[in-house]
Amino acid sequence: MHDGEIDKQRRRFLTTVATVVGGAGVIATTIPFISTMTPSAKTKAIGGPVEVDISGLAPGQRLTVKWQGKPVWIIRRDDKTLNDLETLNAEVRDPLSDVNQQPPYAKNEYRSINPEYLVVIGLCTHLGCSPNYFPSDGQQDLGSDWKGGFFCPCHGSRFDLAGRVYKGVPAPTNLIVPPYKFISDARIIIGDDSGAS
Repeated sequence: MHDGEIDKQRRRFLTTVATVVGGAGVIATTIPFISTMTPSAKTKAIGGPVEVDISGLAPGQRLTVKWQGKPVWIIRRDDKTLNDLETLNAEVRDPLSDVNQQPPYAKNEYRSINPEYLVVIGLCTHLGCSPNYFPSDGQQDLGSDWKGGFFCPCHGSRFDLAGRVYKGVPAPTNLIVPPYKFISDARIIIGDDSGAS
C-alpha cells in the first residue's frame, strides 16, 4: 500500500467503533436525565392516592393515615353519634357545610359519602395544630353537653363528630374533607374521588 492510498476497511472499522461508542455515550447520559423527569417513589407516596382497609374499624374507633404529608382521620360512627349530630346544629358555626371545606358529595349533615364513616384531614383550621379525639362524653372536661368530637388544646377549638366547628372558638371553618371514594364496603381511596357520588 502506498502512502497516498486509504485503507477503506480500516476506515469502516474505525467509523463503526466511533459510532457504537458515541451511541453508548448518548444512551448513558440520556438515561439519568430521563429518570430525573419521573417522580421518585417517595414523591409518589407523598402526593398520590392512598388505599385504606377499613374492615377492622369498630364503631367509635379512629384510623389515621398519611396523605400528602397530612394526617387523615377515618372514624366509624354508630347510630347514636349520627342521631346526636342533628341536635348540635344550633351550636356549630356551619351546620349545613355551606363553606367549601368538602367535596360536593360530602356536603350533607354527615359530611360524608357513607354516614357511618367520617373522613377528614386531622388539622385544626385555625393554625394547623392536630386536635385530640374524644369520642364520647365523660372522658374529659369539655362540658356536660359534649357528645364527642375533636378538641384542639392549643387554642381551644372544638369540632363535632362530623368535623363541624363549634361557635365561639378560634377555628374559622369546619375540618377539611379530602377527596375520597369507596372502592368496596371495606376499602377507600383517599386522594382520588373520580366516580364518587
